[in-house]
Order: sequence, then structure tokens, then C-alpha cells
Amino acid sequence: MKYVKAENVLPDTLLKEIQKYIQGEYMYIPAELKKRKKWGENSGNRQYMKIRNETIKQKYKSGSTIDKLAEEFFLSVHSIKKIIYDKK
Repeated sequence: MKYVKAENVLPDTLLKEIQKYIQGEYMYIPAELKKRKKWGENSGNRQYMKIRNETIKQKYKSGSTIDKLAEEFFLSVHSIKKIIYDKK
């Protein structure tokens, strides 16, 4: 998240109105709900996890054991089971 100077983006009247409530401090203005991205969409982690989980499921179906998968992907046995038995 980057900071933007309010004086560079807000009209003077709005800036003066906001200054009645807060001055010289940081304020977070959230994105509109319909414009928010899901976790990992910006960084690519969401796609990475999807591919990783599909790989784990394929290897399990091909005969790899849960213990081997946990070791190979540096995950707990419990995490591997959650991935494999996921209904989605």
C-alpha cells in the first residue's frame, strides 16, 4: 500500500472538512467492497497455492503417500490431508 498526499488528490473543500476530524495523522480509506481483490490476487500467491494444491492432489492420486507429500512440500500431514480431502 502506498501513501498519497491528500492535498494532491482531494478538492480543497473536502480536505478542509476532513481536517475538522483529523490532522497530521495517517488515515486508511478502504476500497469499495465491489472493487476489493481477494487475498493473494495482487501478489500471485492465490494462483501459486491453487497450482500447488492441484499438484499435491495429482501426486496423491498417482500413489504418493501423505507422509511423502508432507516432506516434499514442507507441510504438515494435517495440511496435506486438508488439501487432499477438500470437497471443492
